[in-house]
Amino acid sequence: MNQADLIDAVTSASGLTKGDATRVVHELFQKITTALSQGEEVRIVGFGSFAVTERAAREGRNPRTGEVVQIPASKAAKFKPAKPLRDALNPAGGGSEEG
Repeated sequence: MNQADLIDAVTSASGLTKGDATRVVHELFQKITTALSQGEEVRIVGFGSFAVTERAAREGRNPRTGEVVQIPASKAAKFKPAKPLRDALNPAGGGSEEG
């Protein structure tokens, strides 16, 4: 599912016009982005939480030349799914067992 598919799904499920659904989806993403950029955690009950994690500076290697390069410290968004989402993805007895 891409963003256009998500907008179409919101349109059909809510009865909103496509323009209104587009604004809702864009605003939702913008609010999550703004909160994360301010160092806040975003928790959506039953779905999961978004948080910012810090990556330390480190040394890496250019795979082409083998040269050592410095990789600067950075921040990244992290998502942790809530139990209902994990359960929906892994229904009891629905996994494949090798053995």
